[in-house]
Amino acid sequence: MALKPEPTAPFHSVQYALRVLETVSKYSNGVTDTQISRETGLPVGHLTPLLLTLRREGYVEQVTDGAYVIGSSLLLLGSGAARRQALETRLQQMLAQLRDSVGAAVYISRYVDGEIRVTQYADGPRTPAVNEWVDFRSSAHASAVGKCLLAQLDQNGRRDHLSRHKTARLTSRTITNEKVLFSKLDSQPATVPVLDLQEYAVGTVCAAVPLTAGSSAGCLALSLPVEDAHRLRAAAATLNRRAAPVLLSLAL
Repeated sequence: MALKPEPTAPFHSVQYALRVLETVSKYSNGVTDTQISRETGLPVGHLTPLLLTLRREGYVEQVTDGAYVIGSSLLLLGSGAARRQALETRLQQMLAQLRDSVGAAVYISRYVDGEIRVTQYADGPRTPAVNEWVDFRSSAHASAVGKCLLAQLDQNGRRDHLSRHKTARLTSRTITNEKVLFSKLDSQPATVPVLDLQEYAVGTVCAAVPLTAGSSAGCLALSLPVEDAHRLRAAAATLNRRAAPVLLSLAL
């Protein structure tokens, strides 16, 4: 749809922006600014700063050959598989930034259909992920992730989970007594990160903070080798402060 520019209209008007986005969305492999100008009727001189603004806000992206494609912000306004992929990509980018900020591997976990699932994580050569030597689904009583999720369940939900996943002793620090475990979960302040001090695995310490979106229990967690245990509380505090943007992304 060609747009005839009005002499008195500012080049960054919403009308122009919509025409540009409509044009870009038609070309899955990318479209040049020359073609965008031709199809919208917007002069290149006015188009250039508009494209810059749209790129900065994430509504379009420029690929290696200079062509423009739709960006993640525009995909987030849609639905279906494209929107889900855009959300996952955005969340992964946030996790990578958080990993670098706290200097630890970070994880997002949810309690889905009665099971613990780590849905996304970000690690790296200097921030290795924890070795899952026992399935996380079977170790909720020992891991920071598991305890954080169990703390968000009611008593019946906890008992149901432990009836299917027994409280095995994984290390000398593991709590195996259900009464003691429930007491600790009930006394855990909602604003304080849940810690795992070598309860799941010898040589690893972890922290988790709740991410509760509606009725869905979730958490954001990190893990560190025990030699970096002195950094755990500071890293957990940063994790807690940075949880809100992650929760917002999950709730979109």
